Parts: sequence; C-alpha cells; structure tokens
Amino acid sequence: MTSENGDPGHDELGERERAVLAVERRSWPGPGAKERAVREQLGLSATRYYQLLNALLDDPRALAHDPVTVNRLRRVRDEKSARR
Repeated sequence: MTSENGDPGHDELGERERAVLAVERRSWPGPGAKERAVREQLGLSATRYYQLLNALLDDPRALAHDPVTVNRLRRVRDEKSARR
C-alpha cells in the first residue's frame, strides 16, 4: 500500500504490530500461556507487550487491519477503566 505522500507501507502495520494482534486473536488454555508465547515468539516482556498493545488500540491502522479484535479489546479496556 502507498500512503498519500507516496511512501510505500506508511499506512500499514509493521510485522511486530501484526504479530501482537495475532496473539490477541487466539484463545489461550490457561494462565501464563499467553505471556510465555509473547516471550518466546515475539521476544518481548509482558510489560512491553501490553504497552505496545495499548498503543495499537488507538492506532487507526490496527483498526483497519483487524477491526473485530481491536474493537473487542477497546471494549474490555473501557469497561476496566469505568470500574476504576
């Protein structure tokens, strides 16, 4: 894809961002499985992973790439925020 200014890929998510969303699409068998996969597959600490994920939820490119996952995660985030 080419952006308005002609730079290819400017409007697309990077490989790591797509991988983060892919992790969130999966269902996980139990506690710790997702964090282990994040460490092994993405090479990220859980803290860094959730920082990236939170930033992705506000990124329009992420919404365009995977609207179902992003909207679901936004709802979860909003519900947690409302309870505080």
